[in-house]
Amino acid sequence: MPSMTDEQAETIADVTVAEEVDDAAGETLETVETLETVEAVETEQVGVKPTGRRWVVPVAAGVCAALAASTGYLGWQVWQQHQLQQASQEAQRAAVSYAQVLTSIDSDKVDENFKEVIDGATGEFKDMYSESSVELRQLLIENKATARGVVVESAVQEASKNKAVVLLFVDQSVSNTQLPDPRIDRSRMKMTLEKVDGAWRASKVELP
Repeated sequence: MPSMTDEQAETIADVTVAEEVDDAAGETLETVETLETVEAVETEQVGVKPTGRRWVVPVAAGVCAALAASTGYLGWQVWQQHQLQQASQEAQRAAVSYAQVLTSIDSDKVDENFKEVIDGATGEFKDMYSESSVELRQLLIENKATARGVVVESAVQEASKNKAVVLLFVDQSVSNTQLPDPRIDRSRMKMTLEKVDGAWRASKVELP
């Protein structure tokens, strides 16, 4: 086998070194491209996420504020409805009680009966009843009149926190010197009540 000359050996060495340099350069370029790709992805992700967070925080805060406002308004409505319902029930009970006071009388206790009626009245009705009580008192005593009223049905026609109109059906048992045997009178009553000093009082009584 012929031996390799020095010139051939140098040529082979130069080619080998060039290939190694090319390989190294290729690896370096690939590494750089990879780093650039990673950096681009990270930059894109970093650019998107903070933007998302900046929108999420105000939106979440707005939703919470809206929910709080809605809850507060609903709570206020429920409370107002509760107060109105309570006032309506109180006015109805007061009307039933007062109607029975108004339609019950005992000639032996006229002054006591009148005091109860006047204490449960206010405004126009109180003034009217007070003015007529002197004449009415005398008639009741002379005729030995007695009466007892019982509310058989009642309903609230309208109501607010301080005023109500109540409809009542009353059975009244009446007797006097001209009518010794009790007679049942059935009547319909429309009573307007107003809340005065924390108590429901009749300001108007109608017999429609």
